[in-house]
Amino acid sequence: MGVFGRVREGLRRTAQQLLGRFDEIAQRADAPERRTAKVDAETAGALEELLITADVGVAAADRIVSAVQARVRHGESLRELVKDELLSILEGTGAASPRSGSPTVVLVVGVNGTGKTTTVAKLAHLCKSQGEHPLVCAADTFRAAAVEQLEIWARRAGVDVIRAREGADPASVVFDAMAAGKARGRSPIIVDTAGRLHTRTNLMQELQKIRRIAEREVEGAPHEVLLVLDATVGQNGLTQAREFMATAGVTGIVLAKLDGTAKGGVAVAIAHDLGLPIRYVGVGEGIADLVPFSSREYVDGLFEESW
Repeated sequence: MGVFGRVREGLRRTAQQLLGRFDEIAQRADAPERRTAKVDAETAGALEELLITADVGVAAADRIVSAVQARVRHGESLRELVKDELLSILEGTGAASPRSGSPTVVLVVGVNGTGKTTTVAKLAHLCKSQGEHPLVCAADTFRAAAVEQLEIWARRAGVDVIRAREGADPASVVFDAMAAGKARGRSPIIVDTAGRLHTRTNLMQELQKIRRIAEREVEGAPHEVLLVLDATVGQNGLTQAREFMATAGVTGIVLAKLDGTAKGGVAVAIAHDLGLPIRYVGVGEGIADLVPFSSREYVDGLFEESW
C-alpha cells in the first residue's frame, strides 16, 4: 500500500462519519427548487455543524463556510469548494521542512501518552528508509523504563541509541549524542525528550537547557522541534500546542493515532488556529506507520468514497 493508501486508511473513521452527512447536505443544496447562486442559511448551518463535529474547529469551520458562500456559483460542486478551502488552510502554513545543517538535530516533545517515544523510533525508521543515517538520543531520563522502551523500538528500526542511566541529566545525554553524531557522521539526530505538561515549570526549563546544549554543539540546532499530538484528543491538543509553542519553539506537528479517531479534522484546526505545519501523521502501531503529511492526500482522504 502506497503512502496515499495509508493516509486514506488512517482517515477511514473520519471519512465514514463525514461523507454520509456531507452528501445529504450537498444533495439538498443542489436540489432544483433550492439551486441558487448562494448557499442558503440552512445549508450553511448544517455544513458548519458537520465540520465542527469532525473537529475542524469553530474558527476554521466558520472560515470555510464563509468562503464557500462567497465563492459559490451556479452549478459548482459544494464538495469541491469545501476541499479547495481545506487545502487553502493546510497549505497556508508552509509545509516545507526547515531541516538543514550537518548533522541535523530534531527535538521531539509532547505530553505523556501521545505516543512520543514510539514516534521517535518511527521517524528514525522513515529517515533510514529515505537513505539517511539517523541516530536516536534517549533524553527522557525522567520516566521509568522510557530508555528501555526506546531501545526496543530503535532495534526494530535498525538504528543506534545514545543513552545514559535513569535519572541522569538529560542535557548531558544530548551533549553525548551531538558528539557521537558528529564523530560517526550520523544525521538526523532525533532526540526523545521527557513527556511533560506545560504546567511543569521545571521540566520546561529542562527543555530549554536541552535546546541550549544542542545549539552550542551544532550550529543552528535544533533545526526542528516536533510536537507530538494525539489525534484522538481533538481540540484539547490545541491548548497543549499553544503552550509548547511559547516555551519550546515548536516548528511542526506530528499527528499520532490518526487511525484511531473519527475526528481527524483536527489537522485543519491545527493549521488554521496555530499556523503550524503538520509534518507527519501516525496511521498505525507498526514501525513503518509514520508517513509524511500531504495536504492534498489528506483532503482527498477525507472525501474518499471507495470504502
